[in-house]
Amino acid sequence: MTPIRLDKHLAALLGCSRGDARQYIEGGWVRVDGETVDAPQHPIDGQQVVLAPDARLGEVAPATLLLHKPAGIDSEAAIALATPASRSGLDMLDQAVLRRHFHRLAAPMPLDAEASGLLVLTQDHRARRRLTEDTAHLEQEYIVEVEGTLPPYALAQLSRGGLDDNGWPLPPCKVSRQSEQRLRFAIKQVRPGQLQRMCAQVGLRAVGIKRLRIGRIGLAKMDVGTWRYLPPGERF
Repeated sequence: MTPIRLDKHLAALLGCSRGDARQYIEGGWVRVDGETVDAPQHPIDGQQVVLAPDARLGEVAPATLLLHKPAGIDSEAAIALATPASRSGLDMLDQAVLRRHFHRLAAPMPLDAEASGLLVLTQDHRARRRLTEDTAHLEQEYIVEVEGTLPPYALAQLSRGGLDDNGWPLPPCKVSRQSEQRLRFAIKQVRPGQLQRMCAQVGLRAVGIKRLRIGRIGLAKMDVGTWRYLPPGERF
């Protein structure tokens, strides 16, 4: 038997058009021998092909992934860490992993290469716009590991605003002490290298930076290098 394309086989099986068959396949509604296949050109040679009973036609919604970026890699390079195999086991969303979810991802609110933590990767123009145009209004939460002795005035100086970052006046933010060598920042519109420079202005050296939250969306307890889907309806 000569193999045929999955979309052609499904169209014949369902009595639908090739276009509808492609939409079913690309939407993750088709299983071949029990495995979800989202490539219309997948060859079929006698395998069992089943359409999900709740399948529906429609364009596949753009995906937004929340990645736990490791330190030592820039945000553009970190996009390559998002693969079907690196999905976090903590992701409880009932969403099939589709190959198209990893196409044309952007990181609109990047992290410094030396920083780790929450990195948003998205195909959705609405999420991209929110994380770029509204960055001045989105609070981000960071844990910063520091070296040095914390002066008694340091937390107030960091929090109240008035510090200067390369000629750019910094607005007030919220800074608290988590331990002797750990500070928590809740801050908006963070520039590259800003947290390191803020710490340096009060005599501290930032040796580790981790982003825990952007707006209402948190990192959760995912392992480094893994990701989860942003659930539909959740907003930054």
